[in-house]
Amino acid sequence: MNIHEYQAKQILKSYGAPVSAGAAVLEADDARAAVDELGGPVWVVKAQIHAGGRGKGSFKEAEAGEKGGVRVARSADEAVGFAKQMLGKTLVTHQTGPAGKQVNRIYVEDGAAIAKEFYLSLLVDRETSRISFIASTEGGMDIEEVAAETPEKILTMSVDPATGIQPFHGRKVAFALGLEGAAIKQCVQLVNTLFKLFTQKDCSLVEINPLILTEAGDLVCLDCKMNFDSNAFYRQKDVIEYRDETEEDPKELEASKFDLNYIALDGEIGCMVNGAGLAMATMDIIKLYGSEPANFLDVGGGATKEKVTEAFKIITSDPKVKGILVNIFGGIMRCDVIAEGVVAAVKEVGLQVPLVVRLEGTNVELGKQIINESGLNVIAADNLADAADKIVKAVKGGA
Repeated sequence: MNIHEYQAKQILKSYGAPVSAGAAVLEADDARAAVDELGGPVWVVKAQIHAGGRGKGSFKEAEAGEKGGVRVARSADEAVGFAKQMLGKTLVTHQTGPAGKQVNRIYVEDGAAIAKEFYLSLLVDRETSRISFIASTEGGMDIEEVAAETPEKILTMSVDPATGIQPFHGRKVAFALGLEGAAIKQCVQLVNTLFKLFTQKDCSLVEINPLILTEAGDLVCLDCKMNFDSNAFYRQKDVIEYRDETEEDPKELEASKFDLNYIALDGEIGCMVNGAGLAMATMDIIKLYGSEPANFLDVGGGATKEKVTEAFKIITSDPKVKGILVNIFGGIMRCDVIAEGVVAAVKEVGLQVPLVVRLEGTNVELGKQIINESGLNVIAADNLADAADKIVKAVKGGA
């Protein structure tokens, strides 16, 4: 789960990490009060969406201007004007895609006298299965660009779970960033604070970009991106309160209510599969046969008829879907349950596109019987390659 920058900074502040004073604005009429509360003389007005590249982004609406979603104001009136221009408009960045995201929240923050900009993040390193720090002197830039062009400017450091965070971790980051004097001590404290936050809140990513050194010699977290592991929500009730459902894909949101693993993609063939590995293989073979998957959907090993029905309804609600491939290997999941769910869903929502079903495993014959006796216009497949071939041909008009 992602949260907004201002929410991430609230969490940072609660742990004692250095952040600038700021105020969130949800209604244009509240912008003046937020600006006056901060006092200036310099304000930074930031669009709040779940996407990076806001500063370089542009608004679809002409009246919002082309200055991007992060703007520096040098008067109260200018700050209020920026806030009103952004709210309700659609911001397009390299991460939103051409559709963009509507700006429903603004964050107005005190301006900062920046001497240097750095990059600092924590994430779970899959190679080491440890929490790792990534630090760079190249702050304010896309870290992927830095990694590609100047990898020597990036420090990656994992934390041994046997020892936990230690002062030397902070010193190593400070030296890598070229900090001196009191800033080294501040860095050690910040690294310790971020690690504590990361583990206690079950984060999957904490990214400070940029982390700045002010002209006064202090470190400040100028921007923050924070993601959380949804598997830990049962013990993170306060984190769930930060969820902004307006930032999420409606289909993904609906799927989460039924404990379905669903991710919307840009293709034309909807997939219903059980098991993440099989789902990945199904998407790959669809691409191999010349088409693109419209989604990743894993119904899981313990799916019920009701879950399968909802999954099918979510797939068919996507207007981009021109065909559906159901690929089930029944181990824990029984083929007859999948078949019953598919039949129930089709009878409820109708079937306007080709449907290919491949069943194998537990109760496969019963599952095939249910499909065959349903009267549905279903294309049967004997194996995964056959299924991919048939659905692609059906979508392309070759079957």
